Amino acid sequence: MRIDELLKGASERLSSVSETALLDAQLLLAHVLAVSTSYFYTWPEKEVSVRDSERFNVLLSRRELGEPVAYLLGEQSFWSLDLEVAPCTLIPRADTERLVEVALSVLDISKVNRILDLGTGTGAIALSLASEHPRSIIVGVDLVEEAVALAKRNAVRNQLSNATFMQSSWFESLEGGELFDLIVSNPPYIDPEDAHLSQGDVRFEPKSALVAENHGMADIEHIIQVAPRFMKQGAYLMFEHGYDQAIAVQKCFVEAGFIAVESFQDLGGNDRVTIGQYV
Repeated sequence: MRIDELLKGASERLSSVSETALLDAQLLLAHVLAVSTSYFYTWPEKEVSVRDSERFNVLLSRRELGEPVAYLLGEQSFWSLDLEVAPCTLIPRADTERLVEVALSVLDISKVNRILDLGTGTGAIALSLASEHPRSIIVGVDLVEEAVALAKRNAVRNQLSNATFMQSSWFESLEGGELFDLIVSNPPYIDPEDAHLSQGDVRFEPKSALVAENHGMADIEHIIQVAPRFMKQGAYLMFEHGYDQAIAVQKCFVEAGFIAVESFQDLGGNDRVTIGQYV
């Protein structure tokens, strides 16, 4: 079958499960054929072999069931990086780039910064900061051993040597007296009763990386309480959080004695990142 015919049929199949049906189809077919999506506009009349059509159909069937395109491809772009992804951790999302932007805005580039990324997952945040500040030393921790291995592979994949990764339940495996200039985290922040957990791509992502008790606030509260033991004076702590959690996160910061507490919006105009400074 011709490329244009194959994509048209695939887009129709995916239209009921994806708002970006054509793009999804293009990405999957490009993966199968080992070409870029621009190839389809140059050679729409090219015939696709039976073998490649069958491989494409398998991926389409999985996508029809709601499996995220990133998991099907095994990779996802984030910031300036090309990351390997896997079902053991969350798929990096564009909203999280706002956390990277805010982190970069508070770093003193004249010195060697020590940065801690809690719940690093793919290593997206840690590696983005490592790429922007080669002199900085970044440590990423994650509870899931497979995620730590994935983050290490992504460091190699993107040729970044100033970020290291280790298994830890938040701060537990860190040495006493190890202090940081900046602590960042995209922790679990979804209420266990949130209906969105049974909808869309998120159904396929690990619940342990999504859900927190106390209406999604439990892990954020824990981190705010413990973080000062690992922060230099004047250091910043910042989180990505839910669109409706900014006030609650700000309250936690203030009650813990942080100053310069402020929230920042994502591209959709939702409060997405809140920071506080330790004194």
